[in-house]
This record gives sequence, structure tokens and C-alpha cells, in this order.
Amino acid sequence: MAKAIMVQGTMSNVGKSILTAALCRIFKQDGYRVAPFKSQNMALNSFITSEGLEMGRAQVVQAEACGVEPSVLMNPILLKPVTNMGSQVIVNGEVLGNMSAREYFAMKKELVPHIMKAFHTLSENNDIIVIEGAGSPAEINLKTDDIVNMGLAKMTRAPVLLVGDINPGGVFAQLAGTLMLLSDEEKAMVKATIINKFRGDKTILDPGLSMLEAVTGKPCAGVVPYVNLDIDDEDSLSARLEQKAPAQIDIAVIRLPKLSNFTDFSALDAMPGVGVRYVDKVQDLKKPDLVILPGTKSTIADLKWLRERGLEGAILRLHNEGCPVIGICGGYQMLGLSIVDREGSEGGGSIYGMGLLPIRTEFAREKHRTRISGVFREGTYLAGRTVEGYEIHMGVTTLEPEAQPLLTLENGMPEGCVLGDVFGSYLHGFFDRAEVRSALVEMLCRKKGITLDLKAGAFDYQAYKEQQYDALAAAVRESLDMKLIYEILEAGL
Repeated sequence: MAKAIMVQGTMSNVGKSILTAALCRIFKQDGYRVAPFKSQNMALNSFITSEGLEMGRAQVVQAEACGVEPSVLMNPILLKPVTNMGSQVIVNGEVLGNMSAREYFAMKKELVPHIMKAFHTLSENNDIIVIEGAGSPAEINLKTDDIVNMGLAKMTRAPVLLVGDINPGGVFAQLAGTLMLLSDEEKAMVKATIINKFRGDKTILDPGLSMLEAVTGKPCAGVVPYVNLDIDDEDSLSARLEQKAPAQIDIAVIRLPKLSNFTDFSALDAMPGVGVRYVDKVQDLKKPDLVILPGTKSTIADLKWLRERGLEGAILRLHNEGCPVIGICGGYQMLGLSIVDREGSEGGGSIYGMGLLPIRTEFAREKHRTRISGVFREGTYLAGRTVEGYEIHMGVTTLEPEAQPLLTLENGMPEGCVLGDVFGSYLHGFFDRAEVRSALVEMLCRKKGITLDLKAGAFDYQAYKEQQYDALAAAVRESLDMKLIYEILEAGL
């Protein structure tokens, strides 16, 4: 059976996911069979496994750091917010249904057997399990029947590393205050603290570290520097979504309120000379070379938002001036003629689309989940290129008689739609293939009258990600007391 260690945080966005990935990579480099685990993840970024099951992207990143195939065992419960008060609940990769927060909290204890079965299955096939907590263990209103933080640590007998983020300030109060709100039994589970995202001279922190250890009675396992690496983040708090200056090829992704799977665009953003900006205001849209409408968990609501903000009109004007537009998943649905939700999958109702593609979408209660590959059809600048990825959506889209499909799938079926320089597809992973990225950017360069070294864009994205994981592991290994970490792991609870 595997030994387990758990990373918890003083709050959301302290870097738990990335530190978990770093420890996964370090243990792998040291010769161990490693797997990540997060009992319950709340995020709109999801992934479809080879079995057609849905899991959180954060555990996919951590699985990649371990060098193993992602599995829903690593994330048995996924909550995808649908409204401010409720989420779609996914258990073992399958949709259980939509629930309000109150409904979910009333039944979540029933999910413990699913959590423990997944954990024990992973444990039987690995040497080390690195567990990630959620939010903070000091959210005292949520401690009853906890299944993600201290409750999970107790069930899995996993010692805890408590992480605080120094970036917003008050990290010593974060760590000491969190421990103060824990019960004596829970405090005993915390074996060390970690300060994350530090910038500057660490020696300046030394007096505070000594006081922190004296106040908490816990050793500080290290101070991890802010590391500028290109590794997918868990949710929309990601720094990727912050505004930045346009690059030579400027791509604007609309930052929808229920934006999902923004990691679809990471490979594009990694290309030299190409910049991806996330935009939610007309004044920030400016004059991009390409507009992308991304996936969303609430297509109708987000399309209404797009109209209310004036962004729909701005995108249509840009398109009339020659700017290409691409829609992925929910963004693809928005580009059509109409969207109808008779079944109430997203709350019901109907809405007319942006009218850029001759398609119509109707929602169904059953979610479509599959991994696919295909070839771009003739008549587009991507013709003949292959693409692969996954579909994950509730809607069924039909093409008008005059419409042209974008892809021919491996099973011979058509997928997506193209009309001039407007593309739409349900395929997540659209830009991951180098040949697709290069052809797209080459077209944008021609339209703009500039030249880029497209060989640099044709890099092996998987190899690039491996380099990023190794760089992350090196930075964290250097800054943490790994001898102490291994001692904590070995001693357990």
C-alpha cells in the first residue's frame, strides 16, 4: 500500500495544485510510482479520459507530472458551478445531476465510499499518493462531514503540509490563524508549514520564520520562490487571465463569466511571437488578429452577457472588417443561428445566436463525452491537418443544408462547421497539434503582412510541458527541506 502526504492551504489560490504537481514530479524523479489525488474538485476546467470519463484538469496536470495516464480515480468528485448557488455534480466521471449547495452538503457524506474506493485502488498500484486539499481547513462552517481537507487526511492517514501564499501579504497570520482554528487532533495532523510565491531575499524572512515556528510549534519546511513557469493552472484565478500587451500576433479570447477549459489555448500562448489575451470589456478588445469564443458551462447566460456588455456587436464589427473568429464548444454554439434548452439543462429557454455559422443547437440532459481525432476538410487553410482532443458538452448541434462541416472524424462522421474565416468545433485540444497551430498562425501572419519563425511554433508541446515540470521540480526541491518531507511521509499519522 502507498504512503500518502497531503498539501492543504490557508485559502484558495495559494498554489496547492502546483506544489502538489511539484512533489509528484520530485517523487517520480526519485524513482517512486506516484499518483495525485483530490477527493473533490470544484472547477470549470475539465478533461475526458481515454474511457470517456470526466475529471478536473488540475489532476491531469499532476498526473502528467507523475508520468502516468490521467484517471478519474485521481478525482472521484468534480463540481462544475452552473449558478452562484449550485453545481453539476460528477461522481467517478459520470454526471450525477445538478444540485444546490444545500442539497449537495446534505448528501456529500454518501460519497465517502466512492472517495475511499478510488483512493485505495490508487494506493494498491503506487508507492506514494500526493493528496491535494481544497480551499482551507479553517472554513469552520464546512468542517462537519468534511471530505476534502482534515476529514480526508484522517480517512487516508495522510500527514499534512500547510501552505500559505506570501504574495497578498499576511502569510504568518494565514498560517498561525489557520492552525488556531483547528481542533487539537487536526493540529497534530499538520506536520510542517510552507510559504509559497516568495519574491526577494529569503534571509529577510528568517526572523519571521523563527517566530512562526515558535508560535505554531511546527517546523517550516521551506520558502518556495515565485516561479514563472508555463504550467496549466486550476481555475479562472489563474494569472493567465490577467491583461497583457498585444504580441505580434494578437489573439483575443473572450473571458466569459462561466469560462471553462481555458487551457485549450495554452499551446497557442506558448508560441514565440503569439500572445493570448483574455478580454471581458469592449475597450480591451481593440484590434486583435483573431477572436476566440471559448467553452462555457452556461452558454445561454453567457451569450446574454456578451450582448449586454456590447461584446457581441464589437466581435461582429471586427469580423466584418476581416478578423477571423473561432468558437470552441459553447463558443461554437454561440456562433450559430439559435440555441434552445427545452429540457432545462441550463435553466431552460431559448436565444438567437450570433448568426456567423449556419447551425442550430438544442440542449439535452445527457452529456456527450468522448475522445476523438479527425482531419480538416478541404476548402480551409487547415485542410489535411489532423487534430485530436475530446468533446464534452450537453448540446446537439445540427447544420443547415448549405453548411460545410469543418472536420471529418476518424469514424467518418462530420464535425464542426466552417463559413469563410469563421470556424466552430466541439473539440477541446483544437490547438495542441503543432501543424494546426503553425497553419493558423501562418494565415494570420499573411493577413497582417508580417513574418514569424513558424518553426519555433512547431515545437513538441508535450516535450515542452515535460521541461516545465522538471523546472518546477528543481525549484521546489531546492527550496524545500526534502529530508524533512520524506521523514513526514515515512512517519505518516
